[in-house]
Amino acid sequence: MSKQVTSSVYGDRLLKVEPFGIEQVPLRERHGNTFGQFTLWLGSNLTIADYALGFIPVSLGLSWTWAIISILIGNLLGALVLGLCSAMGPSYGLPQLIITRRMFGRIGGYLPALLNFVSTIGWFTVNNILGSFGLHALFPGLSFPVAAVLLVLLQGLVAVFGYNIIHTYERVMSVVLGIMFAIVTIISLAHFHQLAAYHATTHHTGLAAMVIIGAMFSYLGSWGPYGSDYSRYLHAHTSKFKVGFLGGLGSFLASTWIELVGMFVAILAAGKGSNSIDALHLSMGSFGIPATIAVILGGTAADAINLYSNSLSAATLNLRLPRWLLVVGASVLGLILSLIGHGQFESNFENFLLLIGYWITPWMGVLFADFYVRKSSPEADVKSGVAWPGFISFLAGIIVSIPFMNSSIYEGALAKSWNGLDLTFYVGFLVSFVLYLLLKPRRKTRLQ
Repeated sequence: MSKQVTSSVYGDRLLKVEPFGIEQVPLRERHGNTFGQFTLWLGSNLTIADYALGFIPVSLGLSWTWAIISILIGNLLGALVLGLCSAMGPSYGLPQLIITRRMFGRIGGYLPALLNFVSTIGWFTVNNILGSFGLHALFPGLSFPVAAVLLVLLQGLVAVFGYNIIHTYERVMSVVLGIMFAIVTIISLAHFHQLAAYHATTHHTGLAAMVIIGAMFSYLGSWGPYGSDYSRYLHAHTSKFKVGFLGGLGSFLASTWIELVGMFVAILAAGKGSNSIDALHLSMGSFGIPATIAVILGGTAADAINLYSNSLSAATLNLRLPRWLLVVGASVLGLILSLIGHGQFESNFENFLLLIGYWITPWMGVLFADFYVRKSSPEADVKSGVAWPGFISFLAGIIVSIPFMNSSIYEGALAKSWNGLDLTFYVGFLVSFVLYLLLKPRRKTRLQ
């Protein structure tokens, strides 16, 4: 396809509601370039949830050295996951959860689709609550329900238009938010003496570091089931390495940076404000209002993606409604959850992050084993029922990792005996990855 046709397709679709849902994108509609993966995942991760994550190392009393090491490791693992998932989009031309059907079967694929539906709604709710706190900090007379409705309307509108508008919105946000958070970083570093005076208070450094790695990985890795949703329009022969590398790089840089900013603010604003958004507003002095606007905009950047991918997950569950109507439904549901859950947000956030990742790593084990090791063909038929090798491997990865789980809701026997050490993510991935390859050995057919 020529560059002129590609440009025309993009321009024609930009201001129209995306006509495609979960079906394979036709070759004539393929367009875009790999750099769009960098700007999309950069913009969507210069966000409010990343900022709030930066408060966790301080709350656990971890030292600067170990906090930075933990943040880097967690984000590196999460970015690797996102990059590997995004790289599948051009080959299949399908959303990520529809690709899953090739390993799980049509009916077997309902389970990860349902889990991702819950995950996307959960992240939408988290960001919407934080964004509403931000609007309230800017306009104290604005009630939480009104603030939540205003944000849902903006995010829902972007998601309704779909793929091209989302890429454009994230491209703009990557520049706008990049500049605004650069200023926040400079202001924070101007108080270097206060940051340098921070010292560790925990006597369980290893355990705290594992919690941070798990939380950072869980956040960034939870984008994995969205990955190919935003690369499936790229030409079929687009370099998988470029797609994965640029997507992973954008997400890694954004998440690491903003989590460190969150840690800066947590130290500078110790004891100030009733939540992380108030703390930012109060600690940034004369730049408090623009800084708060930045985190609000960051929340909308992430939530447009959450709503869009939620609609694709709902369609994967055979909810036979137009994609835009599924977005509207998800917006309403997320709004209701925001109104119900905002009072307990701070106490539940860390636990939610850890829990949400437990199903994702066994799912990834099956997905990566099939695509990157077995090199299955994108044209392979989808089993109408359950593809048992993939489904069994997925369930086994979850079940075997239960004793390793550690959260405020449930602590497994092994985690308890190891003083809370949580190895769930690693065990779940390895078990499902290895078991799938044993149940479905590598074939001679290779992707061309």
